[in-house]
Amino acid sequence: MPSSSGLGDGHDDGQGQGHGHVSGGRTRFFKSPAWEGIFRWGKRIGLAVAALAILGIVGLIFAVRHFEAQLPSIADLKGNYRPPQVTRVLARDGTLLAELFTERRTVVSIKTLPAHVKLAVLAAEDAGFYEHEGLNYFGILRAFVVNVKSGKKRQGGSTITQQVVKNLLLDSERSYKRKIREALLARKLEQELEKDEILELYLNHIYFGHGRYGIQEAARDNFGKNAKDLTIAEGALLAGLVAGPESFSPRKDMKRALSRRAFVLTQMHEKQFLNDPQYEQANNEPVRLAPSVEINSELAPEVVERARRMLLELDPEGARRGGYTIQTTIDPKLQVAARKALRDGLLAYDKRHGLTGALKVPVAPTASKGKPAKPAAKDAPFEGTPSFEKHKVLIGVATGADDAQGTIDVKVGTVTGAVKLADYERYNPQGLAASVFAPVGSLLRVSLLAPVPEEARTNITTTTTSTPLAKVPLRLESGPEGALVAIDTRTRNVLAIVGNYEAQNGGLDRATQARRQPGSTFKPIVYSYALHSRIFTPATLIDVTPAAFGNYKPSNYEGWTASDPLRLREVLANSVNVGAVRVLEQVGPANVVEWGHALGIQSVLKPDLSLALGSYEVEPIELCGAYATFAAGGMYEEPRLVTKITGPDGREVALKPQAPPRRVLDDAEAYVTTNMMTSVIDHGTGARAKELRRPLAGKTGTSNQSKDTWFAGYSTEIAAVVWVGYDDGKPLGGGESGAQTALPAWISFMKVAHENKPPSEFPRPAGVVSVRIDKQTGKLPTEGNDANTMDEVFLAGTEPTESGPANVLVGGDGGVPGPDPSASETQ
Repeated sequence: MPSSSGLGDGHDDGQGQGHGHVSGGRTRFFKSPAWEGIFRWGKRIGLAVAALAILGIVGLIFAVRHFEAQLPSIADLKGNYRPPQVTRVLARDGTLLAELFTERRTVVSIKTLPAHVKLAVLAAEDAGFYEHEGLNYFGILRAFVVNVKSGKKRQGGSTITQQVVKNLLLDSERSYKRKIREALLARKLEQELEKDEILELYLNHIYFGHGRYGIQEAARDNFGKNAKDLTIAEGALLAGLVAGPESFSPRKDMKRALSRRAFVLTQMHEKQFLNDPQYEQANNEPVRLAPSVEINSELAPEVVERARRMLLELDPEGARRGGYTIQTTIDPKLQVAARKALRDGLLAYDKRHGLTGALKVPVAPTASKGKPAKPAAKDAPFEGTPSFEKHKVLIGVATGADDAQGTIDVKVGTVTGAVKLADYERYNPQGLAASVFAPVGSLLRVSLLAPVPEEARTNITTTTTSTPLAKVPLRLESGPEGALVAIDTRTRNVLAIVGNYEAQNGGLDRATQARRQPGSTFKPIVYSYALHSRIFTPATLIDVTPAAFGNYKPSNYEGWTASDPLRLREVLANSVNVGAVRVLEQVGPANVVEWGHALGIQSVLKPDLSLALGSYEVEPIELCGAYATFAAGGMYEEPRLVTKITGPDGREVALKPQAPPRRVLDDAEAYVTTNMMTSVIDHGTGARAKELRRPLAGKTGTSNQSKDTWFAGYSTEIAAVVWVGYDDGKPLGGGESGAQTALPAWISFMKVAHENKPPSEFPRPAGVVSVRIDKQTGKLPTEGNDANTMDEVFLAGTEPTESGPANVLVGGDGGVPGPDPSASETQ
């Protein structure tokens, strides 16, 4: 026992003693001051690391919350994605008239896209899209390493979710702060939106090159089809564009585009998105690019502008975002014919008046009696500072030219402007150099295209720079302008609108935005009321000799000298002014004002005798609407240009309600009015239109001094109005009239409009009777006087019932106040 006790104490056994020594040494070592110090510092470091870790976590939480507080809302992306889209304006047959957009995009639902299109984009951009939670951590790490090594931001590790965040929610700043916000938003987006919703946002928003955004526009641009109809190869080619829309464009570099397509297809094959036969077929499929669609911007800019304004009025906020389809009533063939007809008519005028080719430097007038000669006021250059707001036509002096730029320098008062000659081929068909077309000293009619800058008003350059002042852009106004509008008489759909020669976007549409004196084209409105009143018939005899009507003294056009009374039909056919005034005096100007408004003339009309000669200005489209009412049997209906607007969501936008159709004349009154107007073409001022060889009714119009020339007329199918004149009211010159200046364009248009259509007679309704009358008396012919007779139409109950001497309407000295003396002559 003791011995074992001794062994236990380590005193009797050497080995045991040795073990006891080691054990005791270890205890003494761990209790040494050095080890205790290390242990204490280890504990301190551990605690510090833990504290720092906690602080880091807390700091990270606060940092995340700080960034989250500044993050943009993603609520608008969920079910309310409204990016800028294309608004399309279509003709009645679906022809594209224009595309209006800030970004050329058409949003489509991901449900309409074939699986292979979606898979192609995933293979090219983010194959793990449906597996990750918005962030590709390996990609981010790889990009971080590359960026650190290069010292610059060269690579991104963006997923499709991150790209959606970057493009739709964040600005374009390239910083690590932005990258943090991007990552946070990506996670948030993944939590609130389904994967398909995120992919739909991506496919509709990304840029595909050539100004096209989204998969639908890319498909249309490259292949002329909708995205839902893309083949596997086509989908792969488009998916490859995302990485470099311009560099991989098949229209720019087909070799690179095919190489990129092959890469995408290989990715799809390796990821088992395609089986072997699909891969082989797609890889060998030839690229069939659609021809570039060039919209004819000159076809109908007037229509596009009216459609744009209508949409803006109906939906101001939505219109700015786009995505609408606007269906118009325009017939593309007739629109082309209308533009050509008007241009040809204006070019013919230019040729008659020597407005094409090089301008001539005016010869100074000869002085007389020791006084310096002055040019006529109408030819004198403008003095002072021109105003853009007044939009006046001014006379300037050519001071130089830049043949390389094709511009003419023109001094207009205190301002120097520039005319870009290439925009006015109308006056320079030979393509003369600017210096040859407008020699120094030649005079040009111009108007301002932009306001005059403040510094240019004083015509002084600053002392701190020798840079010359920018020249004010000018519009060349050498020749007259014109308008043509055509309406379907049955539907009142507007078939064509031309409001200027140039066909420029934003140009003045004189068919719907300008008012001019209609001259004698207003007379049928007067005569139709006269028939309606039952006071007059086509056979009523009118005294056409000049007379005074109070302070108003109208004269007949070009010195009409006939002294014998004329039947109302002939007064209309020959456009006799005095006869029109006599009729208006008899039926009452106030009644005709009300009648004109009922026929659709919304412009101001005043109840004085000058109304008979068309002294009050109207829009061409208003006049055309009135004539269409005659053609349609007396029922007025507002002309219609837009039939349907469909929104981005596929729903129709409610159009502004039109006034219901209203009856103005009964069908018998309308027929007799029309029948009287056929005489204008049969043997009157519009006889040139007989070349169309079909029943037509119409009326020429020429305002005082030939400032405005018109022809308004119709067939059973189409009513059309043509106006020609200078914007500033400059006279068109000797020999110019409605028959000479406006009618040829009307004939050209109507010839195309009735091509391959058989002639159709104006239908004769009940309530009209035909009676043989004596041409001189307007009554029944006397016995044995058959040679000087004709058949005339009457409203039932107004036809003559007896023969005998003529009853002549003699008026004058009525003293009707307030006429407009500017309409003393008209045709």
